[in-house]
Amino acid sequence: MTSSTEQTPVPEAPAGAGQATSPAQPLAGHAQPAPASGGASASDRAVARGEGLLPPEATLDLTPLEAVLSAGALVTDPDVVLAHSQDRAIFSPVGRARGLVRARSIEDVQAVMRFASEHRVPVIPQGTRTGLAGAANATDGALLLSLAAMDQVLEIDTVEQTARVQPGVVNRQLKNALAPHGLAYPPDPGSVDISSLGGNVATNAGGLCCVKYGVTKDYVRQLTVVLADGSLTTLGRPTAKGVAGFDLASLFVGSEGSLGVVVEIVFDLIPAIPPPLTGVALFDDIKHAGSTITEFMASGAMPSLLEIIDGVTIGFLNDYGDFGLPDGAAAMILVQSNGDGSLEAAAEELAAFQRVAEAQGATEVTVSDDPEDSELFVAARRAVAPAMEKFAATQGGGELIDDVCVPRKALTEFFARMELIAAEHQVITSVAGHAGDGNMHPAVVFDARDEESTRRAHAAFDAIMEAGLELGGTITGEHGVGVLKNTWLARELDPVSQRLHLAIKRELDPLGILSPGKMLGELGG
Repeated sequence: MTSSTEQTPVPEAPAGAGQATSPAQPLAGHAQPAPASGGASASDRAVARGEGLLPPEATLDLTPLEAVLSAGALVTDPDVVLAHSQDRAIFSPVGRARGLVRARSIEDVQAVMRFASEHRVPVIPQGTRTGLAGAANATDGALLLSLAAMDQVLEIDTVEQTARVQPGVVNRQLKNALAPHGLAYPPDPGSVDISSLGGNVATNAGGLCCVKYGVTKDYVRQLTVVLADGSLTTLGRPTAKGVAGFDLASLFVGSEGSLGVVVEIVFDLIPAIPPPLTGVALFDDIKHAGSTITEFMASGAMPSLLEIIDGVTIGFLNDYGDFGLPDGAAAMILVQSNGDGSLEAAAEELAAFQRVAEAQGATEVTVSDDPEDSELFVAARRAVAPAMEKFAATQGGGELIDDVCVPRKALTEFFARMELIAAEHQVITSVAGHAGDGNMHPAVVFDARDEESTRRAHAAFDAIMEAGLELGGTITGEHGVGVLKNTWLARELDPVSQRLHLAIKRELDPLGILSPGKMLGELGG
């Protein structure tokens, strides 16, 4: 595949992109003072945007890099590089990368970062590229650094209840490896069968059971990280407890490859999760479903799963597969309780849910202890993304998937806002999400071939983001910022917070070679 390591120039980028528009950036510890207003300095903004890096049209000999990598790790075949240049985000820019490195070892990652630092070349870390925000997309002149081949579960420690893994391990792969030991790693994003644990760490992924068990950051004990200059460090703690120094491991969780490259992870584990009882409630008004969620959680309930699917999404699913979902409902709540191993406690919790749902106007509530029912409903929830993709293909192929998270008490108002947004912008919208923690995944489906349809869809997407912030929420609960939402990150963070973000970036990546212009690219403006 590696046809040539004497790299030809990357095709010319749009005017201004990647040009050397600023002098070399100051080294860590020699920052320019921040403005008195509390905003970020110009030099910090330049680092985050990747100004001063090697122009993408410049020729760069990759032979020295190839010589220090594992055999076959470097690929410059344009078709292969292009195939690895994009995640699953739509309408996020995709550049022309110089090459792809399929790292097989920590030493490969270090070699890439040392070479990139020497030549001021941008590096885009990647996992299995299942992200929805463009964080793994190529930028012009970059090296793509894939960690997908570092895919080994290195150790399962049943005494410490930890697992040490490489970043390319797929989430489901770890769950399967833990099952014989009676242990579990709870975070389970919808992409559980295809997303890598390194990617989960990069976005602080959540999932269906996180209402009870938490998200990725709650299970990260230790990270091994390669920094921008190729140096290697271990962050976190080796023990169940530990407060020596700052909690730097948490800083890297959710950093989307902008601060360093995670090459090894130690996760905390829990005993195997007990099987649940399952309940389903149907509503003829999604706002009644919202009030049910609010009231149920206010009662002190601790369900192991609490999901919502609106009527539009139910239609997608029924067209996609035979899940036995009822037609005509405006919304469906899927709830599970495992009672921490007590069937009696689980049954009591679902009985309480039924009382709340009926009081809030549910048209039907059913509870089942049949594992097959549970598996079918959960399978339906996990099928939302492919079902929507199938429907979108019939409408012109456009879909924008949002990831706002709002306070649970704001869910009813959020659903009301969604109805208004769909009507105002004349678009098809749908909602599914992790109702128990307020993390919604509203989507806009549109005709991507039509300019006016695309304009309305983007306006609706922005209106959804605005609604989330106005209701006291955040622009992203688990998908991350990437490129898709970086302008919105600048709206969510106050000026002092933006300055802190950029200062941390400068200290860890003074040249700005890691994921330039992505997550942090619009801060401080």
